Amino acid sequence: MSQLATDLIKLNNLQLAGKLVSDELLLGIHASKRSGSGTEFEQYRHYEPGDDPRRIDWKLYARTDKHLVRESATESNLQIRFLLDLSGSMNYTEEGVSRLAYAKLLLASLAYLGYRQNDQMSLYALQNGGLQTLVPAGKQAFQRILFALQKAEASGQWLPDQVRFPEFQQKQKELFVLVSDFLQANTEWLDLIKTVASPRREIVIFQILGQQETDFNLSGFYRFKDLETGREMEVQADTVRAIFQQSVSAYLEKLETELALPHVHLIRINLNEPVARALKDFLTKRRV
Repeated sequence: MSQLATDLIKLNNLQLAGKLVSDELLLGIHASKRSGSGTEFEQYRHYEPGDDPRRIDWKLYARTDKHLVRESATESNLQIRFLLDLSGSMNYTEEGVSRLAYAKLLLASLAYLGYRQNDQMSLYALQNGGLQTLVPAGKQAFQRILFALQKAEASGQWLPDQVRFPEFQQKQKELFVLVSDFLQANTEWLDLIKTVASPRREIVIFQILGQQETDFNLSGFYRFKDLETGREMEVQADTVRAIFQQSVSAYLEKLETELALPHVHLIRINLNEPVARALKDFLTKRRV
């Protein structure tokens, strides 16, 4: 990760850091507002079948011989639910950057984009087997989301007795964004996604992993500690490297297979990857 990206994550100001990442994303990506037939002019585009002919700029047509439609900014009606994993494994750190800090900046950046588009946003957390509503949808949700993210701390496990939370059983059209390491003891994360999957709900899973978590290019004697249970284990890295790498590869492939569901997108991010780069391809494809 570049020094600038590392400094952004370590910056104790999520609003500023999120704005800087979002502004970097918006360079070359038209993402400031939805387009429609409002009153504030934003841009031109070519006429397409089905467009109202009254929106053609006929004076411009007389000069250019092109049928161009005037577009304007309208308020978005997109509902976005942000869901943050706050189990202890989110405290995993590589090169001075924790997974939780990375996740906070990623969510702050997305929230800033949503704020610019007047999206309806809310924030939830999963911790100790339960769901917490950190910020319900409503006025000043953006500032409240930033404040809640700033205060959020990860600890304990997320092993729910049940995964059907009433808050997620609504059938409204929405974007559902989960940020986690998506590392599970059993099938708890997969079960959650399968229960909330719906034709009216687009689910985006940002899986944040460290380089050593996937590559395990270690040599020598190490003591490893489970960040959720506190359990410790001493191993000779060289003797388990091949088995570990094979297990990780098999698990990640299984996730991709299991999550090949309609309206579900798995986006894998490495901790050493700049946040703006991690979001750029996804945002470009969605044309947010």
